[in-house]
Amino acid sequence: MHVWGNFMEKVHLIAFNVPYPADYGGVIDIFYKLKALKNAGVEVILHCFEYGRERSEVLNDYCSKVYYYARRSGSSYLIDTYPYIVSTRVSSELTTHLKKDNHPVLFEGLHTTACINDILSPQRKLVVRTHNVEHDYYRGLMEAENNLPRKLFFYSEAVKLKRYEKILSKTTGIAAISHADYIYFNEKFNNVNYVPAFHPNNKVDILIGHGEYALFHGNLSVPENQRAALHLIENVFKKLDYPFIIAGKQPGNEIYKAACINNHIKVVADPDEKEMNTLIRHAQMNILMTFQATGIKLKLLASLFGGRHCIVNPTIVDNTGLASLCQVAHNDAEFISLVEQNAKIDFVEDAVQKRIDLLENEMSNVKNAEKLLKMLF
Repeated sequence: MHVWGNFMEKVHLIAFNVPYPADYGGVIDIFYKLKALKNAGVEVILHCFEYGRERSEVLNDYCSKVYYYARRSGSSYLIDTYPYIVSTRVSSELTTHLKKDNHPVLFEGLHTTACINDILSPQRKLVVRTHNVEHDYYRGLMEAENNLPRKLFFYSEAVKLKRYEKILSKTTGIAAISHADYIYFNEKFNNVNYVPAFHPNNKVDILIGHGEYALFHGNLSVPENQRAALHLIENVFKKLDYPFIIAGKQPGNEIYKAACINNHIKVVADPDEKEMNTLIRHAQMNILMTFQATGIKLKLLASLFGGRHCIVNPTIVDNTGLASLCQVAHNDAEFISLVEQNAKIDFVEDAVQKRIDLLENEMSNVKNAEKLLKMLF
């Protein structure tokens, strides 16, 4: 066993949800972080808030202990002064567990930070992994939402999160997931570090040659991704006859309805990890669009590590350092033009090497674990 500073390699990690299966952005970062920390010789004590996902035996392979806490729900939490994502994760049981020792604590998102005031100690490292600038993220959800009650909830949450964010001043460090988030937090707080997202890809593995379709993928239950998928159908692929696949969790009726009137557009619902990776690898081009400049999109990393041509809008690559690996479309006409051009172009070894040179250095899980450990110990 190695020793970091004066501490043995033990850390508490508090997850906002059960991080397996690793099937959407936030939990992908947490799960592959657990793997990287274990590979670095660190003993992780995992604390999970559970809702809508089953407990997982897989987590026991990477953690010395796993504790589960019920996430609360109900209208009474909507009027709490804390944001809903925080107030529903208050747990006296969690606080009791954390007080039993003085090991460093890694909080995943503002969501899990309700107990910070109860465990503050001059000798203890408390680091928050920020997955977004949360009030900006919720404001973006509000703008993408058409349902009035949900729109009002997202607005209220954005206001509360902006006010609550000052809790970060009590931590010993902030691990920002993107360049843009680093810039934002570094202007407000001390000891902010850029620690890129953890992800399933250890090496670039791309099929050279040619594919036969374009792919958009993401969690389709999220309004932001719904909006992007519908925009691409209506404004780009409706005007082309090139095969287009939309793949992801819980596609709604709107997406099915928009896709079904175009014979060259197909929806793949709820693919598992293996099927999604196959779709990414065999696509001729991965199409990525977002209207929210928050965090980093793990689907961008998945597409660059495993997919051929990558066509994106500027928002998805701004301040990521990854724009040079993508083809950037600034409007719908440029998306159409780039799809038409890339439909005819093989993906070659030189393009693969360019990805290897950047991604296997800047986005290495091993190197990112080292950055995190320097903050924690």
